[in-house]
Amino acid sequence: MTAPDVGSLPVPGATLHYEIRGHGPLLLLLPGSGGDAVIFDPIADRLATLFTVVALDPRGYSHSVLDHDTSPEQHVEIQSDDAYRLLTHLLPDGESAYVFGGSGGAIVAMDLLARHPRILHRVLAHEPPCFAVLPDAADHHAFVDEVYRRFRIDGMAAASACFVAGIGGTLRPLPDPADLPPRAADMVTRLAANAPLMMEYELRRFTAHRPDIDALAPHADRLTLGAGRETRGHLPYRPAAHLAARLGLEVAEFPGGHSGFTDAPAEFAERLIAELLASPGQL
Repeated sequence: MTAPDVGSLPVPGATLHYEIRGHGPLLLLLPGSGGDAVIFDPIADRLATLFTVVALDPRGYSHSVLDHDTSPEQHVEIQSDDAYRLLTHLLPDGESAYVFGGSGGAIVAMDLLARHPRILHRVLAHEPPCFAVLPDAADHHAFVDEVYRRFRIDGMAAASACFVAGIGGTLRPLPDPADLPPRAADMVTRLAANAPLMMEYELRRFTAHRPDIDALAPHADRLTLGAGRETRGHLPYRPAAHLAARLGLEVAEFPGGHSGFTDAPAEFAERLIAELLASPGQL
């Protein structure tokens, strides 16, 4: 694995940590809720053969620290604004970026396209967990409330077990840090520290988010909704399928499940490259 260069960017209320490697058009990778940049290590080197790959820690997680007077509450629009500021900081004049977001990062990626289409060439949103768009949204709202109740009463492990069961059991557990090389082991430790923050300040807000379909529709030719083959028929797949239908798109199926880029990284990276380079724009 190639060691990335590391940078930081002050934004309102926080300082963003990001990692960068490769050469070519800029590709921003947005991790899921409570994730960080290192989660993309399994696919980053392959992507870096074609792109300048930038991965960030979302504000409040891992190395992206909040200012002392900033609320820890997470908002889709604020994370989207952070991504926009990072892109405008890194993009050469006149160029546009590719964006991939997984899970909560997929929600942010769609909001970024809705708000700032001018600087985006293509966006791939993989399994955005915006349960509020579904016809049975009330049931999923109650489910998320139950996960949160378990968190407050019984702790993180009980809440996680409830969540994994509720989405169909397709989310694989984090590996034991003792079985990993140092960089990956350190990430797993950080993700464990991020998880309670995500549960307290992000899960309910992001799953209740409704993407702006009217703002996305004019740019649907630059958006791909992705989902994992292993989650077909389960909750993580359904918002992507619903949104794709609303926008006149087909769901792009990827290997693995909700965390496909760590489940089957080599195959996932090739599928991602093919989708990013699909018309209307190619390298």
